Amino acid sequence: MAHLWKPRPHSVLPRAVAFLFALRWVDSSVGLAGCGGVFSDGVSSVIGRSVNRARPNFQSNTADYSAGSSPIKLFPMEYPLQNLRVLDLARVLAGPYAGRMLSDLGADVVKIEPPDGDVTRLWGAVINGIPGYFNFTNAGKRNMCIDLRNPDGVSVLKQLVAQADILVENYRPGVMARLGLSYEELSAINPKLIMLSISGFGQNGPESQRPAYAPVLHAESGLLARQLAFAGRSDVDADVGMSVADTNAALHGLIGLLAALHMRSTTGVGQHVDIAMIDSMMGTDDYLHYVLEDAEDTAPLRSRIWNTAGGPMLITGDFRFIWKGLHERCGVADPTPAGADLEQKIAARLQAAEQFFAHGCRDRDEVIGVLNKLNLAWGDARDAATLPESPTVRHRQSIAQVDDRGGGTRPVAQSPYRFSSARSGIRGGTAHKGEHNAAVLEDWLDLDSASLQRMLSSAALHSEITQETEG
Repeated sequence: MAHLWKPRPHSVLPRAVAFLFALRWVDSSVGLAGCGGVFSDGVSSVIGRSVNRARPNFQSNTADYSAGSSPIKLFPMEYPLQNLRVLDLARVLAGPYAGRMLSDLGADVVKIEPPDGDVTRLWGAVINGIPGYFNFTNAGKRNMCIDLRNPDGVSVLKQLVAQADILVENYRPGVMARLGLSYEELSAINPKLIMLSISGFGQNGPESQRPAYAPVLHAESGLLARQLAFAGRSDVDADVGMSVADTNAALHGLIGLLAALHMRSTTGVGQHVDIAMIDSMMGTDDYLHYVLEDAEDTAPLRSRIWNTAGGPMLITGDFRFIWKGLHERCGVADPTPAGADLEQKIAARLQAAEQFFAHGCRDRDEVIGVLNKLNLAWGDARDAATLPESPTVRHRQSIAQVDDRGGGTRPVAQSPYRFSSARSGIRGGTAHKGEHNAAVLEDWLDLDSASLQRMLSSAALHSEITQETEG
């Protein structure tokens, strides 16, 4: 069977260079290695320094609040998490993705970015200074740039913590404590604070200090070995085509946060939520029980992709059931020769089914008609580039157009939440580094003008836009 999907023809060199940059370490006392990546003080920002840039349009899709102002003050409750304040200290994917979902659900999420920038500023199409990967995980958030290696930066963050509901981080376990920002220290400032920590192998234990990217957990969880076995391959240079370990951990982290929020409504006290990517992978693996109980021979047969007259399609179901329907209800003749053994019988019937789907049906409509007649679930084995053509994607507006910071728009995958009596979704474009330093300090801390200017003049706060544009 011909290949049904091909990678986009981009050079791998920029990605390889970015990966090498990402592997560089901060000094050993403050290694920023958490889930989804090893973060480097040595990674230079790809964004220019102080420049005038347009402020993000936070009205791009659904919400009605402008950059530099709190949604809490501007309109009545419309979003499920609208009254929450979130500090997002996370990097790369797992933590920032959780933060973006909180933002899409209405929380005022402030990304705290280091002066050197998030490593994802190295990846994706750069449009008006915002790379695609960074845009995907940070659209709709406000942005402050704080140097947490500077004691003044830690002091600023602690003042924000006093006003926050949630803090999300994915530093390597122990880094927050070395910065003076452990949960124990922060909860003493704000007992109601809920802190989400995502790491590869948990906050404590024999492997807690290991750096963890999604592919590491794909390997450690057994997913890669299983996929290779299913494909009949033995090479080890393969990974799945998305960062499942990161997004799994992020979504489980969100569940933990929401559970802690509910509990806080009764107890009045926050808590620390510890999410390990290895746990998240195992906890969402519906195949693992077969392995743990030595029962893989009882698992259903896997679905396969067929070349049909309507293009490549995945058809679900045990082939024995598919063949029975094709033979008894669609008149496909059984080509099994007399005296054939089981393997020969299966091979002959597979070939007959392949011929029927590819040549026995005249077009796509006829293929779909047969599948519907046999009550078989199917899906187009599409290239992701064709997703905008999906009728469901169009109907559900699953690809949002957000402010590209240059007067136009750019596409971003929308969050999946659809409520009967609430709004949700991306509420604006992606902020530049330090763009909301003044706005957040004024908004959250209610500072007078003189106090605000003193804080903004600290060497611990950085911005790539001018103060006049920011304010």
